[in-house]
Amino acid sequence: MKFSLLSSVPLLASASLKMVQGYSVGKPSFSVVAPGNCQFGDDWASTALKKVEQISSDTKVFTFATPDTSKPLNLPTCGCMLAQGGADAEGNAFIRPYTPVSTNSMVGEFELMVKIYPEGNLSQHMNTMKVGDSLNFKHIKFNVKKQYPFGVANVAMLVGGTGITPMVQALHAILGNPEDNTKVNMLYGSQVADQILAEQVLADWQAAYPDQLSVTHVLSAEPKDSAWTGERGFITEELMAKHFPGPKEDLNIFVCGPPPMYNALCGAREEAELSGVLAGMGYTAEQVTKF
Repeated sequence: MKFSLLSSVPLLASASLKMVQGYSVGKPSFSVVAPGNCQFGDDWASTALKKVEQISSDTKVFTFATPDTSKPLNLPTCGCMLAQGGADAEGNAFIRPYTPVSTNSMVGEFELMVKIYPEGNLSQHMNTMKVGDSLNFKHIKFNVKKQYPFGVANVAMLVGGTGITPMVQALHAILGNPEDNTKVNMLYGSQVADQILAEQVLADWQAAYPDQLSVTHVLSAEPKDSAWTGERGFITEELMAKHFPGPKEDLNIFVCGPPPMYNALCGAREEAELSGVLAGMGYTAEQVTKF
């Protein structure tokens, strides 16, 4: 069984993260905090946009101030936040979850990597924001899908598009902690080579931690005559069997990407039960975390 990102992730014309001067996720940073310490809580809080950086033709990194600029965000790993802004014709605000690509080592601000979808209501609203404009955020208990330490010997990652953001958070914690020996295997689906967000960051981290991190890119729409020598097509059962530990091993599989990816590989994000390819391979619901 296979899935396509073609209907869910718009094609990028140019520039992955590695091609942007002035922006970098940086080296792995171990700055883990326990749940309950995030500056955002159960109620919406407004904070100002400080900077916007275009990192591809349709993806930007937005830097927002924290409510208390003398402190880090203190978001637990791997937690996300809810963002609220704009409104539909009836005045209902748009709400979407986002995971920062920055860590708690950053004081007074945090960074969100956002793909501007043509029909993405909140991302389109954010695309019109100017420095000094405000957006609402909150963080609730439900927004922590998997808390570090992950408690397994192996972490496998199934990623599509901007689904890379919670994986970056997890990798910061694993690779940034010299006492953590967790092995990570990632299958990262994109359409074309120029679309791979954080490609250079992942390449640098894989080179620095060859015994812990393995990243395999899978391109579904790369031109046949390009110089790409990596995997082509889709993330399949064969690729997972080749790169991931089997269901009898001590592991957890992190999944984050567009809806077709969930539906094909593990079942809808909001469904607790496991289905799709992973279930057919013998993995259990307890071994899979849907971000």
